[in-house]
Amino acid sequence: MIDRDTVDRIYAAADIVEVINDYVTLKKRGVNYEACCPFHGEKTPSFKVSPSKGLFKCFGCGKGGNAVSFVMEHENISYAEALKIVAKKYGIEVKEREESEEDKIRNNNRESMFMLNSWASDYFANTLHNTDEGISVGLSYFRQARGFSEATIKKFGLGFCPSGGNKMTQDALRAGYKEEFLLSTGLSLKSERDNSLFDRFRERVMFPVHNVSGRIVAFGGRTLRTDKKVAKYQNSPESEIYSKKNEIYGLFFAKKAIQQQEYAIMVEGYTDVISMHQSGVENVVASSGTSLTIEQIRLLARFTKNITVMYDGDGAGQKASLRGIDMILKEGLNVRVVLLPAEDDPDSFARSHSAEEVRDYIKCNSEDFISYKTKLLLADAGEDPIKRGEVIRDMVQSIAVIPDAIQRALYIKKCAELMATDENILVREVAKTRMNSLGDREASEFIDRESRRYWRHREEEPAASEEAEQFGNLTIGSSLESIERELIYYLVVHGTKDYDFKEGRTIVPMNVADTILDEMAIDDMQFHNAIYNEIYNIYRAARERGDIPQIEELTSHTNIDVCDAVTDLLFIDEQYAMSKIWTKKEVHTTTESEVLGKGVPKAIQLFKTKFVTAMLGKLQAKLQDENLSEDEQLAIASEMVHLNRLKVILARKTNRLTI
Repeated sequence: MIDRDTVDRIYAAADIVEVINDYVTLKKRGVNYEACCPFHGEKTPSFKVSPSKGLFKCFGCGKGGNAVSFVMEHENISYAEALKIVAKKYGIEVKEREESEEDKIRNNNRESMFMLNSWASDYFANTLHNTDEGISVGLSYFRQARGFSEATIKKFGLGFCPSGGNKMTQDALRAGYKEEFLLSTGLSLKSERDNSLFDRFRERVMFPVHNVSGRIVAFGGRTLRTDKKVAKYQNSPESEIYSKKNEIYGLFFAKKAIQQQEYAIMVEGYTDVISMHQSGVENVVASSGTSLTIEQIRLLARFTKNITVMYDGDGAGQKASLRGIDMILKEGLNVRVVLLPAEDDPDSFARSHSAEEVRDYIKCNSEDFISYKTKLLLADAGEDPIKRGEVIRDMVQSIAVIPDAIQRALYIKKCAELMATDENILVREVAKTRMNSLGDREASEFIDRESRRYWRHREEEPAASEEAEQFGNLTIGSSLESIERELIYYLVVHGTKDYDFKEGRTIVPMNVADTILDEMAIDDMQFHNAIYNEIYNIYRAARERGDIPQIEELTSHTNIDVCDAVTDLLFIDEQYAMSKIWTKKEVHTTTESEVLGKGVPKAIQLFKTKFVTAMLGKLQAKLQDENLSEDEQLAIASEMVHLNRLKVILARKTNRLTI
């Protein structure tokens, strides 16, 4: 067991953003981070990470916790195992007391299988470099036939399984590894004739398969024999630690480059990945010896929304590229296709070109899926109207699976141009396809509306009244609660940010927090919601000190309601995300500054209008008091005249901001 002091040091060192970023691509949003949840399939981010609190929370599936519990959940491992992974990341030595018999019993088979795979990887690498057979057969193949450098061979852990039938198995048994795990990992097979064990990968060069966190879950073995009766590749079977549909070969080595480059290159085989990495192009992965699966696409989507499919330039390569396109589109990712020259595959192309040449080729030759697929299918159809109709139907099938309506509209327009077809026909066909295959009963109405909206510039009907309560869609009819909530959201999440406020042709640089605090102070206004008002007063007091509140000050406040309110704002649901705030309306903002420049002033004006209206209501109630003197009545009436004038001015400003 791990002692308490070590556990405390692990928690003190662990940066939750760093830990989770090893598994998921996090995007900064205000003071927090967000991503699509790694625990359930989703198209819009509902997974939030708070570095200040050291916590994560998914508002879609409900999972939440700290850095260690995230690793536990993601890796499906025990608490102690997760602690060791986090400790290793931060160079902390883990001291454990001697395990009891009960502890040993609780050790699951997964860890034993991982340990055996790690041993086997070292064993294959040692055989490759330190035996006559490994050097003459395996190392010769990697260096001469594939052109892999020593650094590349070591990076990917390449190796060689000796001939002889059962040498690896016997060496594993002598090293203390159990037969049951040799069989469950698939490293060994059992003879039906005499129940003896023999090596699955005998006389093959070996490619370890790492999961996203770097642990070896399986192996691929390639024979170098020319006997056609022998399968070219042997792969580990499905096991408790390996499901081929869930693993992407090379992702462990590529994930940082994918995040930096903001796209992933998908190829077919092990050597394609390795050669590309060696050439200097590292954002490359392969589908791990299987056809592309939904699970693999979702795994890759954690690191990027952009995939470039690169396959051989021959006919088989082109067909392979088409098979995965619809699956990628259906998951809401952006897909481009690049075909290599007919004589090349990614492996040979990378070996004969520099990294810069490879990247330039991809940049110049990659096509969006609609252009690529149309060109490819039309080449076979020629001028035959029947075949061209089949091509259109094929394109409709692909467009229909795209979940984002705006992207569908864009692709419909482009397809209509490429196929010289009436756009409205494609709109109806896509709608029918979605209705029939996906059960989208509103598809026809929705796509027609989007088509009119984006391509014919017709105004859409005003949003339903319930949308007035959503962030970024405030109207004069919005409730005071929703207006106050939006103002506090801007103050807490975006208070430190600047924006350009436009009044006619004049542009004034403004700070979000300063704007809200100054505007509230002008008329000595307070929030009706007591918790929001307390948060507002914290900001006021901090500014008087020439400071701004730290998030820790708010999330550790003595008033638990303040903590909860701020946490809710920090872990804001995806419908309130800044990138989504204005998508409900015909407001074409492209930057966060522009969104703030519209949203903050509008929320302030609406709040002032509500505040003035409430004051008028109170004064009107006072006038009903029969005991008021004539002077008091005149004073109230005079104040009401002033407030009514202010209300008119505010209404005009609000109307301009809304328009």
